[in-house]
Amino acid sequence: MKVVVGITGGIAAYKVPELVRLLKKQGHEVRCAATGHALEFVTRVTLETISGAPLYSDLFASGRTEHISLKDWGEMLVVAPATANIIGKVASGIADDALSTLLLAFSGKPVIMAPAMNCEMWAHPAVQRNIETLKGWGIRMVGPEKGELACGVSGVGRMSEPEAIVAEVNNLSPFSSHLSPQKWLVTAGPTYERIDSVRFIGNYSSGKMGFALAQALADAGAEVELVSGPTSLTIDHPRVHLIRIESAREMYAAATEVFPRCNGAILSAAVADYRPSECADHKLKKNGSEGMHLDLVQNPDILATLGGMKTDKQTLVGFALETDNEEANAQYKLEKKNLDYIVLNSLRDKGAGFGVDTNKVTVISRDGRHTESPLLSKKEIAQLIINTVTT
Repeated sequence: MKVVVGITGGIAAYKVPELVRLLKKQGHEVRCAATGHALEFVTRVTLETISGAPLYSDLFASGRTEHISLKDWGEMLVVAPATANIIGKVASGIADDALSTLLLAFSGKPVIMAPAMNCEMWAHPAVQRNIETLKGWGIRMVGPEKGELACGVSGVGRMSEPEAIVAEVNNLSPFSSHLSPQKWLVTAGPTYERIDSVRFIGNYSSGKMGFALAQALADAGAEVELVSGPTSLTIDHPRVHLIRIESAREMYAAATEVFPRCNGAILSAAVADYRPSECADHKLKKNGSEGMHLDLVQNPDILATLGGMKTDKQTLVGFALETDNEEANAQYKLEKKNLDYIVLNSLRDKGAGFGVDTNKVTVISRDGRHTESPLLSKKEIAQLIINTVTT
């Protein structure tokens, strides 16, 4: 997709080279347009080098209607950071520099803005009114997030991370195929370990994260084998083959059979570590006032097994849901099980974990890189993960 990245004069402009890099790694063509103030924060040389195209920043420099030719070339416009000033200009129909003129010319095509400003400015009624006006015109907003701001205070106004912005670009893009003809394995949901004919040991996993990952991979052109434990979720995509299982041993059998034919695997399922040593074929009755005592045995470790099978040409991604010493435990799991990446999420984070539509993760790579997300929808988190582990 041909993406124009518009940069305005905010401190968050320092993140734009990384945004451009990620967009190009996803297969998008990128050109940049900047305000004069933006070039106080990031240089022309940097933007032209990383995009591989001339920067548009002067309305009159070429003597041509560059804002029209760039509008004709581009299929999407992303403004990051979007300051209160540019938001107000567009909402009021003001076109007095290169970027604001381009924005007004860019009608009929998708526009994304990533607002960034002081929290008091963000809360101002005029800014909120302008935001609602732009949303009413179909302009998509990514963020802002809550966090520490350049002025030293903490509040809402921080620009979303480049990965989240790229996720929104991909969400609005026409069908992508940059992962074609790759094949990926995804595991999702819980496993149920039977006690008797009516009872089981399970957990609260809904499968939403795994299904979102399968959808994101398929949208990027990959063929996906989705091995799912018991869940009410369905998926309708020609590139996704859904294999429904119940127990950890059934998931183990499916995953180990499929993985050798795959370019990579993302194991997001919440697999039971233990199962009852025996399963009754009838409903167990109460035995007077005595409690029920279960003898548990360990289930096979799917992630460790695939880590032992993995070749240098395969990518293996695991998940770690932790409550204590989160990063240390995740790092240990990554190394012990021979993973390339591990996705850490903590039950301490409100809005993350089982049964909800949002998540907040840190993707840790084998070489020590950390990619942190804010609280996003699981669809956006899935895209962030795919962006990280396939680039």
